Amino acid sequence: MTEVRNFIRGEWISKREGREIEVRNPADQDELLGKGILASAREAEAAIAAASEALPAWARMPAPKRGEIVERAADLLRAEQDEVARLLTREEGKTLADAKGEIYRAYNVLNYTAGQSRRMGGTTIPSELPRNFAYTMRQPLGVVALITPWNFPVCIPAWKIAPALAAGNTVIFKPSSTTPLTAAALVEIFERSGVPPGVLNLLVGSSSDIGDLLTRDKRVRGISFTGSSENGTQIYTTCAARGAKSQCEMGGKNPVVVLEDADVALAADGIVSGAFGSTGQRCTATSRAIVEESVADELINQMVTRVSKWKLGNGLDLGVQMGPLVSAQQRQTVEEYIEIGKREGAKLVIGGGRPSCLPRGFFVEPTIFDRVHPQHRIAREEIFGPVLSVIRAKDYEQALEFANTSDYGLTSSIYTNDAGRIFDFCERIEAGMVHVNSPTVGGEAQIPFGGMKSSGVGEREQGPTALDFYTDLKVVYIDYTGAARTSKFY
Repeated sequence: MTEVRNFIRGEWISKREGREIEVRNPADQDELLGKGILASAREAEAAIAAASEALPAWARMPAPKRGEIVERAADLLRAEQDEVARLLTREEGKTLADAKGEIYRAYNVLNYTAGQSRRMGGTTIPSELPRNFAYTMRQPLGVVALITPWNFPVCIPAWKIAPALAAGNTVIFKPSSTTPLTAAALVEIFERSGVPPGVLNLLVGSSSDIGDLLTRDKRVRGISFTGSSENGTQIYTTCAARGAKSQCEMGGKNPVVVLEDADVALAADGIVSGAFGSTGQRCTATSRAIVEESVADELINQMVTRVSKWKLGNGLDLGVQMGPLVSAQQRQTVEEYIEIGKREGAKLVIGGGRPSCLPRGFFVEPTIFDRVHPQHRIAREEIFGPVLSVIRAKDYEQALEFANTSDYGLTSSIYTNDAGRIFDFCERIEAGMVHVNSPTVGGEAQIPFGGMKSSGVGEREQGPTALDFYTDLKVVYIDYTGAARTSKFY
């Protein structure tokens, strides 16, 4: 068993009083992984003070030197990937293969961002004044708070922490209290990489106890958040009211459109992996399959054939393709939506129950509903579990209409061999990311990540845009003759 601790001013801190948490394996609740006391407002105040004091020296450090620390963290994470992956699987529940995939992506993000520290230049711009030189430069925001969910407890923190540090900010990292041990493992790696005291601080606590404080404190100049649309909207509103920057990556209700000329076997493979990989607990998961009527029955039959062969169990066991939901609360939420789907009149094709052979974990069978109406709740609301809604459409135009009938706009996919339809879909779909003949999930370190509509606000994460949120743009005018200007500005 491991103690849940906070990391403030370069020291690991244990608490003796406060609200206690236990961390258990969601695949086997008899396995106690850790316990500790949640951080309170007192620890949050200490972390903000530490980050504020460490800021001037860290911001003055040359960006390439900061990047070298991020690069060392990447190397350590890669060297220790097996150990961290096993911890991730035991704490969050995803299969070991998925955990290793997440860590490899986190390594890529760290490695890419380290290189970006050497490319933080501005631009020179011709001035309308004679003998004047104008250019832009980027400077760190200051103290930033990074609030991350439990479903990708290594990768999402990595793609926030790395650009924040490379840009010269100091960080208060608040992970989900559901996965505090994996978060601590990542912070330990940064600590051993040479991050100075106070530059990176870890707070394991609830949103009510410390999240609101971080959002409202004037010393915190930026909030990067990944989580529900409800919480993200609240953070965005609060930050806007006090003039702080916010970046919110929120929910998704991601559609896959399958047209009658598609490779149905390829579509079935992609939809099943997109819907049920990571137990459906990812914002990019496929939750709606919008299918032309002529191929709907064939597609459903192929998906059922695949899903019926999936093995559920502890993610550390060989051959397991889907692990448990992360908690009893999450399982209850998913089961409530399954009952809602039944009441709404959707046809339950497969799944919908708990596997009797796995009584000690939070398991729900992969579930497919057919004959779902676009206005059904299971077609509109984010379930965040292994539930797929199949919506039948008469033609491409109706399929596109159904795909856009959502408040969310994170990612999307289309399966077709029609080049014209592919480009039309890419132009007209209301989503921040589009996949063609591949699942809705996935992303690469060097490519921006994010959505539109209720799925996201603020600059995109990852890729060449990752540093934009963590910096302020400054414009400089130099009159290198010293003569008085003869032109007037606005």
